[in-house]
Amino acid sequence: MTMVAQQPLVASKAEVSGAAFLLEQLAELGVDTLFGYPGGAVLPLYDALVQQDRIHHVLVRHEQAAVHAAQGYARSTGRLGVVLVTSGPGGTNTLTGLTDALMDSVPLLCVAGQVNRALIGTDGFQEANMIALSRAATKYNVSVRDPAQLGELVRRCAHVALDGRPGPVLIEVPKDVQGLVRARAHFDGQCPPLSIAAPPRAGGAAIAKAAALIKSARRPILYSGGGVINSGAKAAAGLRELARLTGAPVTSTLMGLGAFPASSPQWLGMPGMHGTYEANLTMHGCDVMVCIGARFDDRVTGRLDGFAPNARKIHIDIDPSQIGKVVPVEVALAGDCGEILEALLVALGDSPFPANDAWWADIAGWRAERCLDYVQGADIIVPQHAVRRLFELSQPHDPIIATEVGQHQMWAAQHFGFERPMRWLTSGGLGTMGYGLPAAIGAQVAHPEALVIDVAGEASIQMNIQELATAVQHQLPVKVFILNNEHMGMVRQWQDMHHGGRHAHSYASALPDFVRLAEAYGWTGLRVSNPVALDATITRMIETPGPVLVDCCVSALENCLPMMPSGAAHNEIVLR
Repeated sequence: MTMVAQQPLVASKAEVSGAAFLLEQLAELGVDTLFGYPGGAVLPLYDALVQQDRIHHVLVRHEQAAVHAAQGYARSTGRLGVVLVTSGPGGTNTLTGLTDALMDSVPLLCVAGQVNRALIGTDGFQEANMIALSRAATKYNVSVRDPAQLGELVRRCAHVALDGRPGPVLIEVPKDVQGLVRARAHFDGQCPPLSIAAPPRAGGAAIAKAAALIKSARRPILYSGGGVINSGAKAAAGLRELARLTGAPVTSTLMGLGAFPASSPQWLGMPGMHGTYEANLTMHGCDVMVCIGARFDDRVTGRLDGFAPNARKIHIDIDPSQIGKVVPVEVALAGDCGEILEALLVALGDSPFPANDAWWADIAGWRAERCLDYVQGADIIVPQHAVRRLFELSQPHDPIIATEVGQHQMWAAQHFGFERPMRWLTSGGLGTMGYGLPAAIGAQVAHPEALVIDVAGEASIQMNIQELATAVQHQLPVKVFILNNEHMGMVRQWQDMHHGGRHAHSYASALPDFVRLAEAYGWTGLRVSNPVALDATITRMIETPGPVLVDCCVSALENCLPMMPSGAAHNEIVLR
């Protein structure tokens, strides 16, 4: 094969193409990885990529998967995730992922190509109005029409993605802007500054009021969410110190798992529809609720008229629009969770708190119900048992766990005990099937030596199963553990509960042979259906080098219980 010498990217050190300049700007911002898929409108960017060595590119097999992979990268590191896609369908394929990131507050920058500026608005080939289409799916979006604004707009987008409540942003870069060769100074011109509100800061009076309310509590609870994770180590440490100081029980939303150690005796598990009995009744019966970085999601509250009806509520959130949006509160503390918890701990001081032995006695009684218990027989694997053994056998490796969406997701949340932040990756607000495999790939890219496991369902895994090829190409030792019950389990469960047991299209009668499919992609494929062989199969999955997929055949009609939002508990407790 004849090698053709590449032309130099720039005419001189003082000149650079728009594409190369954009990559330089990303590298200066600390970006070291892009997840993307090439196409005509981003060929100048891809040509610039292969002529630099500061940024690594991960080629996915679908643009939605690029966004989920960037989410996994961002959520497991706390850094900005970056996506590169072409125009038209390349951009539109990102919308599900961008919406998912918006709802779960994940900092992402999507760089989307566009047709040449002269063709915009002419219905050119692979032209789509991504600014209009992505407006509801992003914190901010912008199209680079003036090349002189390129550098400032890239930096602005990165700032917006990470500032305040994190989220996705999109920058559209027409192909001719990428291809221009100009002086660096021309590309790094100034554009009008974006008006960004200063981060809110809770005043001293509000902090003092919250401290007084906490000190007055006889039945307190700390209710934490994903905002504690996003805020960083200071917030997680503040939550743990507040729990130690007050002696209050702690619960967390799905997105906040890991901010507080599950091994603590103060940990109650999740509240809400798939939460624990003790968490829900404690939420319902408390007299003071401190909500830290959560948003009172409907899956937690249930009926609002029955949600914690006798509780005075303190709400800490970096997004002021979330405070009072769903549930009225007595004290609003808008600002960064870590900073507010630090100030609140100072205001509380070291004075002793009232004894709450009676409160803990109530909680002990609810815990005694052992709502998550299950019975594992000799003939078929119970899915809860499969998840519990996966948890126990993987713990020495401190795994990062991703999930798809469905029953398996809730079983993983219930039966894995997360001890620290950024080890749990799941789609919460949007509930996106197909999230887990690419998210696991993104986390594995960020943590090449870590054990990364995607807990999947046989339906969800097929949404982005083409990403098995991505793991092989980039030599990523991701593990996939499928709980195969041959149903869209959560759909089937709701059909049983609310639709007379009519399983309308929730039964998968034409499933692939997942082992042979895995092997076709170059993975190791394993199958287990006998409970006796479960531990050996999980151990083999963990210890086998490279990517491994396990098809774990489990009982078909097991339900994910309990299903009792906190607001549904109002007739099940006698308040002291």
